Amino acid sequence: MRTRMQAAAVALALIAGGHAFRASGAAQAQDARAEKESARYEAGTQALDEERWEEAAAAFDEVASLGGGRADAGLYWKAYAQRKAGRTADALATLAELRRRAPKSQWIDEGQALELEIRQAAGMRVAPETTPDEDLKLIALNGLMHTESSRALPLLKEFLAANRSAKLRRQALFVLSQSSAPEARALVADIARGRAHPDLQTRAIQNLGLFGGAENRQALADIYAGSQDVEVKKAVLQAFMVSGEKGRVLSLARSERSPELRRAAIQQLGVMGAQNELWELYGAESDVEVKKTILHAFFVGGGSERLLELSRTEKQPELRRAVVQSLGLMGRERTGQALAEMYRTETDEQIRREVLNAFFIQGNAEALIQVARAEKDPTLRREAVSKLSLMGSNKAALDFMMELLK
Repeated sequence: MRTRMQAAAVALALIAGGHAFRASGAAQAQDARAEKESARYEAGTQALDEERWEEAAAAFDEVASLGGGRADAGLYWKAYAQRKAGRTADALATLAELRRRAPKSQWIDEGQALELEIRQAAGMRVAPETTPDEDLKLIALNGLMHTESSRALPLLKEFLAANRSAKLRRQALFVLSQSSAPEARALVADIARGRAHPDLQTRAIQNLGLFGGAENRQALADIYAGSQDVEVKKAVLQAFMVSGEKGRVLSLARSERSPELRRAAIQQLGVMGAQNELWELYGAESDVEVKKTILHAFFVGGGSERLLELSRTEKQPELRRAVVQSLGLMGRERTGQALAEMYRTETDEQIRREVLNAFFIQGNAEALIQVARAEKDPTLRREAVSKLSLMGSNKAALDFMMELLK
């Protein structure tokens, strides 16, 4: 009896062990598939980055064939690579497979957008009216605008006028702004002037600058001249900057009566890197606040040479302080030596304090240590030491603080 029981126990143990072995084997196989999927997905991604389209398509085909968690993504990127390789029909077939195998995948929307782009690029007609998703409808409209603008224009107008989301209305305006059709240009200009869809006025002004052209630039100039709204005028200045209208911005920086708008024009010149024009303005300007704005514009445009020159020649204390502030923000490699020289020759205590602040902002512990060792004024020396004490992660500062403690 005991022998039969022992035999039964051994049998049960062998059966359990067999199940465990099979379970372990299945888990190992699953892990191996996951590792392979990850490796092939990474290989496909690298091939895409390097524009090796056929290799990418093959790698993502393997990912899809493995049937793992990335199968749907594999199908999308396979179609993308096939399209890039010029295999339009294969790409469309792969996208159809994605819809069939994973109808609820997060990649479905991306796939639909890609399919629309493929069909439009191949000259296939896509009716926006039959496209259910609004984002996809706009993609279809964008393609239609380049082939049948007379048909697309009424639909875009409907998008602008209807109770759509702000995002979609902005996208519709963007599509409209790219059109060369006279009616489309006239509508965008009317929106930019505030005559239609006033909530989109600023965006229309931006689009006029973005897409440039003599007609758009003249429209912007007319809008600036005809508007009393400061924010609209600022938007036009920014659009001038985007379209490279340096001459118009400079003219407004000289002639604009509103101090706020003059400052806005000067700021845009800084963004445009108009260092010579700013230098000319600085020399002709008498208003201290406007000159401060010009100094900041030098900084925005990376004009360290002009600021360094002013650190030697500017006599007005308030402006010298503004020069120091901008130099401090430009990094110790570019301006640290000039600031140190300025500290040595400066007699105004407030400006010397500003230089210490600039050293601190630059993380220029060496310059602060030099001041702390050589400065005879106890107040300025304490300030230099105080700033060094806040630079604990800097080895030179830490060593100096330890030296003082000894």
